[in-house]
Amino acid sequence: MTSIADLVGYLEKIAPIRLAESWDNVGLLTGDPDAPCHRVMTCLTLTSEVAEEAIAGRADLVVTHHPVLFRPVQSIRADRRETAVVWRLARAGVAIYSAHTAFDNTANGINKLIADRIGLSHLESLQDRPGEPRFKIVAFCPREAREQVVNAAFVAGAGRIGAYSECSYSGPGIGTFRGDESTNPTIGQQGRREAVREWRVELLCPANALADVLEAIRQAHTYETPAIDVYPNHPSPDLVGVGRIGTLHLPMPLKSLVDHVATALSTRQVQFAGNPERMVHRIAIVCGAGDDFIAAAAHRGADVLITGEARYHRAIEAIQIGVGLILAGHHATERPGVETLADRLASEVAEIEVWASRVETDPLRVIEPRPGT
Repeated sequence: MTSIADLVGYLEKIAPIRLAESWDNVGLLTGDPDAPCHRVMTCLTLTSEVAEEAIAGRADLVVTHHPVLFRPVQSIRADRRETAVVWRLARAGVAIYSAHTAFDNTANGINKLIADRIGLSHLESLQDRPGEPRFKIVAFCPREAREQVVNAAFVAGAGRIGAYSECSYSGPGIGTFRGDESTNPTIGQQGRREAVREWRVELLCPANALADVLEAIRQAHTYETPAIDVYPNHPSPDLVGVGRIGTLHLPMPLKSLVDHVATALSTRQVQFAGNPERMVHRIAIVCGAGDDFIAAAAHRGADVLITGEARYHRAIEAIQIGVGLILAGHHATERPGVETLADRLASEVAEIEVWASRVETDPLRVIEPRPGT
């Protein structure tokens, strides 16, 4: 049986919670982790209409991009706008999970999805996050103990690289040792130098799991005193962080890029700021409300920042510092991620039904021009 906790595990593998911004409210927000989970619905925002769809569809879990309970509340009541949806879903036994900025920032998150649709290459994070402190553990053990040592280290928290888990390296070699009169060696005799075939095992380990992993290796090892080395490891740059920046295959005028973005994101509600004839090549992306990153885009040499929405004075700022601004809409820049997340969950857990909300629409509308105007 798949539980809510199992789904949380899959979601945190896709978008690790540690990547969320410090001000965000992410993770399992309501619900019983031990409850069974057969149906999951994803959405961008939990409105009353979306909540009714989840209840009617007998969802056990709603994965909403934008968190509910974003600000502290002292009561959850059905007659209060800010908590009514939470109350209705709780009564129906529907749990709520939000990934939000963790999904924005992760290697294959929403910003990467937009970059792929637009066709950017040579992608990097627009603004890097501080690397997580970690270590490389090197342990030496006899061949017959290698598997149990590696498995114990995995269980204790070692061996994760990006979205991959249970990562290690092993290689054979010759180890020597001489135990004094106080020892009781597993192989050979005390007072005599022994030469034995051993395996060198290497694993990466986050700092917060180091003590547990070392203890697990010692407990699983067959030697009286295992040889274990611990090295500080500087994390290599990877595609986690705020936004993305990359390059178009060929430069194009800003006005052509506006049309290209509208087509890629299936929207006609696109605004822009800047010289429409200016040739642009290096493009920054921040989904949703990303106008706080205009200066960061300029600092990284971007010709254009593509985001969902921006304040009036930020658009003026962009023009003044020479960065084009394309506003494709908050909904249009983030809704594709909701749909992709549903597909990824469905492929990860075949025994559950997953769908992206079918009633959710962009709250902002465009008035069609009258004929002849």
